[in-house]
Amino acid sequence: MLAVIRIRGTVEINPKNGKTLELLMLHKPNHLVLVPDSKEMSGMVRKVKDYVTFGEISGDACAVLLEKRGRLLGNKRIDKAFLQKNKFENFAALAKAVIESSKKLKELGIKPVFRLSPPSKGFERAGIKKSFHIGGALGYRKGKINELLEKMV
Repeated sequence: MLAVIRIRGTVEINPKNGKTLELLMLHKPNHLVLVPDSKEMSGMVRKVKDYVTFGEISGDACAVLLEKRGRLLGNKRIDKAFLQKNKFENFAALAKAVIESSKKLKELGIKPVFRLSPPSKGFERAGIKKSFHIGGALGYRKGKINELLEKMV
């Protein structure tokens, strides 16, 4: 499962990239979506790599994300009653089901877009216009996406 976070805004964006971001439901900066690591979705994410950062999300980071930023329809928080109703012991079990793709967020009634705050102490040193492997914030960051999520949740 890939976590994709939009970093850059909408000014001077190529219309084709704008459409791809729209299909990924990344309408605003600091929004996150979880997408399966399939060939099609990976291609879409790589197409917009100059506007987003992405990587493989861990179970612990996903559990914290669902607990603190997960919203049900009607903008209600995910609570213990929801977990019991859907037969999950805790948020870790819910995160495991989501990461293994046995349960989809929409099937559970959870909004697919997570609104995050800007990272505490900012992005990387080179800023939001350069790639991660150069020292910036954009592009593929493997498992380091979990560190960024800790700063944004």
